[in-house]
Amino acid sequence: MDPAEVEFLAEKEMVKIIPNFSLDKIYLIGGDLGPFNPGLPVEVPVWLALNLKQRQKCRIVPPEWMDTDKLEEIREQERKLDTFTPIPSLYYMELTKLLLNHSADNIPKADEIRTLVKDIWDTRVAKLRLSADSFISQQEAHAQLDNLTLMEINTTRSFLLDSLNYMYKLRSNLQPGRSQDY
Repeated sequence: MDPAEVEFLAEKEMVKIIPNFSLDKIYLIGGDLGPFNPGLPVEVPVWLALNLKQRQKCRIVPPEWMDTDKLEEIREQERKLDTFTPIPSLYYMELTKLLLNHSADNIPKADEIRTLVKDIWDTRVAKLRLSADSFISQQEAHAQLDNLTLMEINTTRSFLLDSLNYMYKLRSNLQPGRSQDY
């Protein structure tokens, strides 16, 4: 799975919008959306919210977790603990990127939010690299990946797979009476 596919999955997350148009309920394969009434909040998938925002048909309400106080708290927890802290959204990085790129005017303190999310991401990726290094150096066979997002796993997947393959080849060469074809 590449980052574009993870972003595609993130676009299915629900977000509140405040439409400036009227429309009855929309019946889609993924579920019913609406009705849409001017000034009344309604939950829609991110892909629809972005489409309506681009056509100036709505205002996007940022998710509850997209608040500077909550993000600062998450950042501090992430820095304090050695383990990965639970994240309020499995797609926090992708949603932040999508919403801030397309509707920063609807999100208060957008630049500060962008910085906080980037700090959280950097801290978590650094932890992930340290965990992977420890995992490989201790020659472990399996690992538990609690509280990681798809995008975080995706960033280290190729490194881990290559490392584990090399470890396997090295181990099988060290075992007496066993030959390995390459």
